[in-house]
Amino acid sequence: MLLMDISSYANYYLNKEMNKTILITGAAGFFGRILTQHCLNQGFNCIGIDIEPMDVTHHNLTFFQADITNKSSCSNIFAQYGIDGVVHCAALLAHLVKDKQRLWHANVEGTRYLIELCKQFNVSSFIYISSNCLWGHNFHRPVTEQDIPKPVEIYGESKWAAEQVLEPYKDDINIIIFRCPTIIDEGRLGLLSILFEFIYENRSIWVLGGGKNKYQFIYAKDFAVACVKALSYPKSSIFNIGSDHVKSFKAVYQAVINKANTRSTIKSLPKSPMLVLMRIAYWLKLSPLGPYQYKMIAEDFIFDTTKIKTELNWKPTLTNEDMLFKSYNYYHQNITQINQRTNVSAHRQTAKMGLIRLLKWLS
Repeated sequence: MLLMDISSYANYYLNKEMNKTILITGAAGFFGRILTQHCLNQGFNCIGIDIEPMDVTHHNLTFFQADITNKSSCSNIFAQYGIDGVVHCAALLAHLVKDKQRLWHANVEGTRYLIELCKQFNVSSFIYISSNCLWGHNFHRPVTEQDIPKPVEIYGESKWAAEQVLEPYKDDINIIIFRCPTIIDEGRLGLLSILFEFIYENRSIWVLGGGKNKYQFIYAKDFAVACVKALSYPKSSIFNIGSDHVKSFKAVYQAVINKANTRSTIKSLPKSPMLVLMRIAYWLKLSPLGPYQYKMIAEDFIFDTTKIKTELNWKPTLTNEDMLFKSYNYYHQNITQINQRTNVSAHRQTAKMGLIRLLKWLS
């Protein structure tokens, strides 16, 4: 009889966990869509919010095309649904938003509105998707959770400010902050679309200083697994996340070129003069690459992921070269449809090259 009772309780608890209602902001974005689909596959009820329309449908998904800075609209959603956890993916990107005040309001005040609603409606878990844009310099070692952020542009500054907004609530709500590098999977475009166009057209791929620097990515589906694990984490914490066995830019690009079977070759540009030119081009609004991007393509950046592997029992499944090829292959197979897209998030559309097009002509 006791065994029956234990078994019945276990099944009840499992069903209760899977029937949780999770609110996902930025649900129509690149990672938001992947995370939403993963949560639905795991049996969660999902509430999606995004300023862009959503093209995913499911009987356990309710979607609202809304702005997280509209506190009244968000409050109605919280009041209507018994939300157990929030995964906050929504953010505006600096290279797509001319109004920097709007970016700051969305990324910082939008986060403030959400965490206030979580406290008001007794939401137990809040997961915030932060960024490696919190830094813009080379540490010459893996970056740990204890390293103090020092952002160099407004997007990173807004992410750091949002983390600080969450700090006073960490004793009332289980707040998990994920500091992540570039998220890669099929469908990831944005600034990566420039690289993919060069490879697709057999152009030369340009690296700085020989392309010896190493820069970590994270596979989107691996990240989605971590987010679901974090929903059950019993306290507030910060976790770095990223891939293992990170190779140099040159090695990663060459692996993608080889798998894609294109005639692209890798060529190097002098690092210091090019960084000066990129700063000038960005200042003149001739390039989509801002201070964070042009520093990171020339420097090393790798997160130490020891903590997340130990405390969340998580590990990555794909290397940088594996996930970048998956993303390129999607671009290759869907280029016509991609070029016709409208009303989609920044990471699901191609980026404008600006002055980089001159480099393409020379390739």
